[in-house]
Amino acid sequence: MRVRRITTSIAAVTSLAAAVGVGYVLGNDPGAGTVPASPPIALANADLTVAATCDDLLDSYVERAIEQVGPYGWGSGAVAFGSSGGDSEASSPSASAGTLRSTGVKTSRTTSNESGTNVQELGVDESDVVKVAGSLLLRLREGELLAYDVSGDVPSLLSSTQLEDARSNGWTADPGGEMVLVDGRAVVLGSSDDGRTTTITTVDLADPTAPSIVDTTTIKARASAVRLHGDVVRVVLQNSLPELDFSYPDGAFGEIRAELRNRSLVRGTTLADWLPTVDGDPVVDCTDVAIPDDDEIALGTTTVLAVDPAGPGTRTSTAVATDSDTSYFSTDRFYLAAGGSQWGGWTDCMDCRTGMTAPSGTTPLFAFALDGMDATYVASGDVEGTIADRWSMDSVDGSLRVAVGPSSETGNFNSVLTLREDGSDLVEDGRVDDLGIDEEIKSVRWFDDLAIVVTFRQTDPLYAIDLSDPTDPQLLGELKIPGFSEYLHPLGEHRLIGMGQDASLDGMARGAQAALFDVTDLTDPRQIDVVRYPRESQAGAGVDPRQFTWLPEQRVALTVVSQGWTGTTGWVSVLSLDDGSMTNRMVEVEHGSDVADVRLVPLQSGKVALVTGEDVSFFDIAG
Repeated sequence: MRVRRITTSIAAVTSLAAAVGVGYVLGNDPGAGTVPASPPIALANADLTVAATCDDLLDSYVERAIEQVGPYGWGSGAVAFGSSGGDSEASSPSASAGTLRSTGVKTSRTTSNESGTNVQELGVDESDVVKVAGSLLLRLREGELLAYDVSGDVPSLLSSTQLEDARSNGWTADPGGEMVLVDGRAVVLGSSDDGRTTTITTVDLADPTAPSIVDTTTIKARASAVRLHGDVVRVVLQNSLPELDFSYPDGAFGEIRAELRNRSLVRGTTLADWLPTVDGDPVVDCTDVAIPDDDEIALGTTTVLAVDPAGPGTRTSTAVATDSDTSYFSTDRFYLAAGGSQWGGWTDCMDCRTGMTAPSGTTPLFAFALDGMDATYVASGDVEGTIADRWSMDSVDGSLRVAVGPSSETGNFNSVLTLREDGSDLVEDGRVDDLGIDEEIKSVRWFDDLAIVVTFRQTDPLYAIDLSDPTDPQLLGELKIPGFSEYLHPLGEHRLIGMGQDASLDGMARGAQAALFDVTDLTDPRQIDVVRYPRESQAGAGVDPRQFTWLPEQRVALTVVSQGWTGTTGWVSVLSLDDGSMTNRMVEVEHGSDVADVRLVPLQSGKVALVTGEDVSFFDIAG
């Protein structure tokens, strides 16, 4: 099928070229070839420009690509598929002790979504393998959409929809698929084996006993994130370096000849090799692809595609000419962090940490404003250092907050920075440095006026940073303990739980742990209890936060713990909190690769659904 595209409201290349000349893109079309006196949306600055024609856009890709091809193909010859309880010691820095501006954790922005998924941002749902709406539970299993009625004593299977069209267009059981659910329709995403193709299938569930597939579209691109804003589904698509029929030198075909032929292949590429396409046609217009002015960031294309589930043929798209899977959505902004070129395999896990490197030690950032179906460039800038993943970014009240690790342009420490939009630039507003010297950021959790940052090398410093004044963030206190937390979750205003790894005093990981923190006094955060799991075990939430569920009324946390690389066993750890302590009960629920798909989903009825590889049941919290 052909995609009917609704692009941003630029009427012609000539009017866009005029806008770029003065550093703006039109937010509304005031007339052919004219530019309003006060353009509503800023676009172009020294970091970001737009090609005047499609030929110019293609030339920009080819010019950079020629520098990256050699006698063995891209780079060194590998095809790039992606950017791809112990004693505690607390300290309260004297510089901030007298200027305390925050005395508790505000948790209004961090909660599980009503669809049953544990999300990063309140009001922004995320894709998952399980979704609920009232008494309806949906789950994906090997290209099959299963619908259950969970209103009775036991879950009852209503229907099973084989996504046959998706299979014929490249669906695979591995990496499986994820979905969002909106207004009685499921939007399901699946990937091809090589990670270069995404199938988007829209399923109407008006009658959940007889669902119907209303649209199936296959896009040449890899989906790295899916978000739901109201009734708009947004998909982040990645296109890395094209697969070309490169030559390789041998005795009769030397390196010089191979390199010349390979460069010729790059010069022969078309925009369909660089942009996401449906049936060979790009889904983003040339005038909606922004070109970064930095030759050292990963070459490729990252596209934000918006889909209307009520009319799946209606889409909007905008893109940046770089390949990156490090992105963050707030309720009204999308931020893309560009990384340096990376070579090797790709990961099939959406939103997982990739260990992205910063080009030249500095990470470019691009900001988009979200309005209905549109995503429009508004500002760009950069930060010195590396951004590990989406959890390292946050936005509130117009302030972008970023946790960065060390790079060639920084000291041997981590930092938290605040940035603001100044015209079309993202400019630094304030910062805190010297967090975890010679250590790596393991987890970050943001609140309205607070950041909690965990780093690790041999011990686990937990830092509390006051962000109530973005121009003057302050380190309030820190806690040093063995082990580290890979995922942090708020448990009310005064408690945090951290899922991660226990470690010896010399930094050797020993097994999964759950740590309970008291943050009533942010100048003196304390670890008040810890549960240690068997040796060589893993906390699922450390990789995928969707394997953590908090039940505030019962004061119970449910989280998946696994052990073993072969013969893997998965448990649900039932952590009951009472007066500052935790008790743990382990329930064996799954084995093998299916452990990664275990979900514990709160239902409207107050029950909790346990979804395993082969079954859906109700989980007995009390045991």
